[in-house]
This record gives sequence, C-alpha cells and structure tokens, in this order.
Amino acid sequence: MNQKRSIFEEVPQDGPGDMHLAPQGGLIDAGRTDARRGIRVWLAVLLLMVATMIAIGGLTRLTDSGLSITEWKPIMGALPPMSDADWQTVFSKYQKTPEYQIQNRGMSLDQFKSIFWWEWSHRNLGRSIGLVWALGFFGFLLAGKIPPGWKWRLFGLGLLGGLQGAIGWWMVSSGLTGRMVDVASYRLAIHLGLAFIIMGLILWFLLQLGRDPRELLQARRQRETGLATLAGTLMGLVFFQVLLGALVAGIDAGRGYIDWPWMNGQFLPSESFDYSPFWTNFFENPALVQFDHRMIGYLVFLFAAFSWWKSRRSPLRTTRRAFDWVMAIVVVQVILGISTVMSAAQPHIAIVHQIGAIVVMATVLRARFMALYPVPQSLR
Repeated sequence: MNQKRSIFEEVPQDGPGDMHLAPQGGLIDAGRTDARRGIRVWLAVLLLMVATMIAIGGLTRLTDSGLSITEWKPIMGALPPMSDADWQTVFSKYQKTPEYQIQNRGMSLDQFKSIFWWEWSHRNLGRSIGLVWALGFFGFLLAGKIPPGWKWRLFGLGLLGGLQGAIGWWMVSSGLTGRMVDVASYRLAIHLGLAFIIMGLILWFLLQLGRDPRELLQARRQRETGLATLAGTLMGLVFFQVLLGALVAGIDAGRGYIDWPWMNGQFLPSESFDYSPFWTNFFENPALVQFDHRMIGYLVFLFAAFSWWKSRRSPLRTTRRAFDWVMAIVVVQVILGISTVMSAAQPHIAIVHQIGAIVVMATVLRARFMALYPVPQSLR
C-alpha cells in the first residue's frame, strides 16, 4: 500500500530506489568520436610540406631552373629520365626554349641536369602534398572522424592545391615561347600568393583544432578586437610585401641597386618611370619595383612596432608574448632584406629571406588568433 509523503520529506539517498544521479556531461560532448588530434598531425605535416615547397620554389627561381621541364605531365612526370636517350630527349626540348636560345646557348647536358633536378624536385613535392592531402582527407572521411563543420574546409584545401598546380604550369608556360627567358613575374606573384594563402589556412585550422570548441566559444567573448584588427591589417601588409617580393624575383630586381639606404646614391632612382606605358613601371621596372619593395618593408616594420606597442596594454601575458614574437621576427626579416640587397641576392641569403617571410606571416597570423581567442589567465 502506497503511503502519502509530505512534499517537504527528503528523498532517500541509498538503496535501489535512489534517484540521486551524478551530473552528466553536456550534450556538446555526447557521442563525440572525431579525431581532432590525428587531423592536427596530418595538417602539421601538410604545413611543413607547403613551407618547404615555397622554399624550394624560391631556390628554383634563384637558380634559373624553373623552365627546365617543358611539359606538364601530372602523373607520368613523376618519373625522371631513366636512360641517356631519355635525358637527351628532355634536353633537346629545353634547347628549343627562348631561355636556352638567348641565355644558355652552349649549355652541356651535365649543366642542364643541375637545373632539371631543382624543378623536378619542386614538382614532385607538389605531387607528394596532393597525395598526403588525399590520403588524410579521404581516410578521415571514410572513417567518419572529421569533426562537424570541418569537412568542406578540409576539402577546400585540396581544391586550392589542385588550383595551385594548374597555376604553376600556367606560370611556367609563360616562359616557353616568344622572347621570355624567365616566367612572367605577374604569374609568379599569383603562384606565390596562393601558396601563402594555402599555408595560412592550414595554420589557422591547426590553431582552431588545437582548442576545445567550448573553450573557443568562451574565448571569443573575451576577444581583443583592436589588437585583432591591427594584426589583420599587418597580415595584409605582409601579404602585399610577399607579392612585391615575387615581382622583385621575377624580374631579378634584387640584383641591381645593391647599396643601402640609397639606390645608386639616390632615394628614388631617376629611371624609375622610364617604361611605357606608365603603369608597367610598377610591375616591370627593376628600379621602381625594388623601391616599392623597400618602402613597404619599412611600412611593415613601423606598423609592426605600433601593433607591438598597443599590445602592451593587453592584460594577457600570452597575447603580449605573441606580439613580442611578431616584432622580433620582423626585425630579423628587415635585416635579412637589407643583407639580400647588399649581396646582390646571393641564393643562400635570398632563400633565408624568403623563409623569413614564411615565419613572419605565421607569427602575425598566430598573434591575430591569440587576440581573437585569448587564452584564459589566472588573476594571480
């Protein structure tokens, strides 16, 4: 027989009828089976490969190796020449290019091999990046381990990689006809710019996946909008400087005007606007292109210093430290830029300068992330 109970009577805490249940986890974690850690490892490998690809691309340009392979064979091109006859066939095709006819006439087969291997390595690393992306993406997809909302973002990286390969051939093809002895600097700038975009996206995804979604949601409410805006603007300036650097490399503008802080004893060389039509000076005149690269470099330094000064007001040590790194790397990059100019773009210095650009972009992007998603800090 059931007994009536007072509404104020305590419910028993022991026994099989105990209704006092332990607190359960939130629904945000219910059934979570994704592989965030594994995806981060995969993205970290891709990031390292893309950064290496940019560096090898720079060396390919510095050694004038980019036009040594005159065909685009995405699959069969992975195999190098296997016999003397194969080497002679590849070399004979190169001998028909303007670069050989105008600049390298008389080059021996052994000399050709030295530039061939740079371009072959660059292309094969690109193929390897595509393979690593495909294995990782489709592996996680088939296993059902991709976190909600991430499938299309990770798939987009593959689309951009495929586009980058097509743009790479579009760039190379510009130097295989007419009287061009190098690839078109405009196309080189687009190719390098897209490489930096891909690298930046991979790094951003890595940073996001490194934090719990709930933590990111909470951190977003504490964002330092002013610092994030400054870092975003600085990122845009650095990207513009990278494009200018590509133009400098594309027309070998870094091998002239090797004094500093002047350019042949002048602030702005008198021949800076000699080309016609007028607008081509900004893209093809070595004097003006190098001048612009220098000026934007100074602007990046000044804006980085201003952003660093503003970051001193942040109450969060991790955010201030992120901007400390930005300032330190930018200073090093300015020194490397000056050294590159004064050495007439010697390859071993110029490539370190290009790697420096990668590090600058990465540190600025991380500083922006830290401003948008601050790490909680003890009041102590």
